[in-house]
Amino acid sequence: MVKISNTDKSQILINALPYIQKYNNKILVIKYGGNAMTNKELKDAVMTDIVLLSLVGVKVVLVHGGGPEINDMLKRLGIESRFVNGLRYTDDSTIDVVKMVLSGKVNKELVQLLTQHKGQAVGLCGIDGGMIKAEKQTTEDGQDLGWVGSVTSVNKKPILDALDNGNIPVIATVATDDMGNTYNINADTAASRIASELGAENLILMTDIAGLLRDKNDPSTLIPKVNVSEVPFLKSRGIISGGMIPKIDCCVEAVRRGVKKTVIIDGRVPHSILIEILSNEGIGTQFV
Repeated sequence: MVKISNTDKSQILINALPYIQKYNNKILVIKYGGNAMTNKELKDAVMTDIVLLSLVGVKVVLVHGGGPEINDMLKRLGIESRFVNGLRYTDDSTIDVVKMVLSGKVNKELVQLLTQHKGQAVGLCGIDGGMIKAEKQTTEDGQDLGWVGSVTSVNKKPILDALDNGNIPVIATVATDDMGNTYNINADTAASRIASELGAENLILMTDIAGLLRDKNDPSTLIPKVNVSEVPFLKSRGIISGGMIPKIDCCVEAVRRGVKKTVIIDGRVPHSILIEILSNEGIGTQFV
């Protein structure tokens, strides 16, 4: 471990002060997923970052998925996964597993980890307090996806109540409609709508890539900043393609709905959240 002098420590804190002041009492929404969610060291780094930010006055909201855990439980229960145009078909048995794994196992494990790191957290899901309402979603060509939903509205009161009580809300992305049906919601989409409804200062999407690359095989071609008006051009050039399209669409939607800034960061980098928040350079690709 590198030894840092007391003078250097004080200088680090002084350099961080303007960024702490910028985000003090502001809402930061983090969508947590990818390798940072499965690697123990990275998971510990994320929890430490979130607790630190919360303790210096940033109102952190953590939105999470849990695809690998869902896959593991389906396999253990002998339920076969089926995909339609690359999207998981969610039948009656699968939605039961989604509710159990996301709202139970994954959500409570994250709350426990934040508590172990001396944070104050509360676990929620989109069903609680009618937080996330949804409707049935189909593929672009109209194929049925079962209990997969798209967000129709977000009730921010349960989230604000948690924040006002000094808690870090940890939100699992399951939702209901007015008929009481339960839906599996894409975590990026849910985080985008939640950030918009809260008027968040920043929405951070954690991924397993460095950000948006001009050449997807060359990390040195990272594009650090994109104006949302440039996105259609980047799509037409094939720079935004494949799995990046829905993630970037979520970023664009959030900015257009009033989020000050959204950013895609590399969750494989330890403490990437702090690097993004507490520096001018940041990390990854930001959309403004």
